[in-house]
Amino acid sequence: EFIAVKKRHKAFLMVDEAHSIGVLGKHGRGVGEFCGVDPADVDLWMGTLSKSFASCGGYIAGCAAVVEYLKYTSPGFVYSVGIAPPNAASVLASIRLLKAEPERVALLHQRAKLFLELAQKQGLNTGTSKDSPVIPIIVGDALKSVQLSQNLFKRGINVPFMFYPSVPQNAARLRFFITCNHTEEQIRFTVNTLAQEVAKLQQDDSTQTSSLE
Repeated sequence: EFIAVKKRHKAFLMVDEAHSIGVLGKHGRGVGEFCGVDPADVDLWMGTLSKSFASCGGYIAGCAAVVEYLKYTSPGFVYSVGIAPPNAASVLASIRLLKAEPERVALLHQRAKLFLELAQKQGLNTGTSKDSPVIPIIVGDALKSVQLSQNLFKRGINVPFMFYPSVPQNAARLRFFITCNHTEEQIRFTVNTLAQEVAKLQQDDSTQTSSLE
């Protein structure tokens, strides 16, 4: 639909692939492959190199003319320098690995689906999460999200918390990043432990409310 609108109004379309490149699509080629669109129909593909590619920096992809223009006008190149060679080498190695071992992407999809299904069965709030290995557990209160993250860390689970302004007010959350290296046993343990810790927080709230009454 976005592509149709873009063509109708002769506009430019830019797609942010920060959470999709390397994970979505059969071969991990991102949201374009996932949605089955022609990459040429999108003017600019933007993404980060610090997530799936385990490096640093970001990228802009497009037609040769646009890329050439950006090289000579973007502040990152005019007033600074481009990506460091070791970081570029890391990205290239990641891309080659994705091409050589597409089964990693398939396994990632299986693990992410398992985590999401288990979390939802436990009654945890996963928001609108679907088909993504980046899965939120929405807590609501910012302080509770911090406390929950710390409690999980004590039990061997390292998960970051996020609150306003990174996410909307009263929508603080934990953000789980599933990888193809996570085992089914680890995922089941994590979700069960998470459900236990969420229940403890809710019980503490009930106790405090009763005390106030």
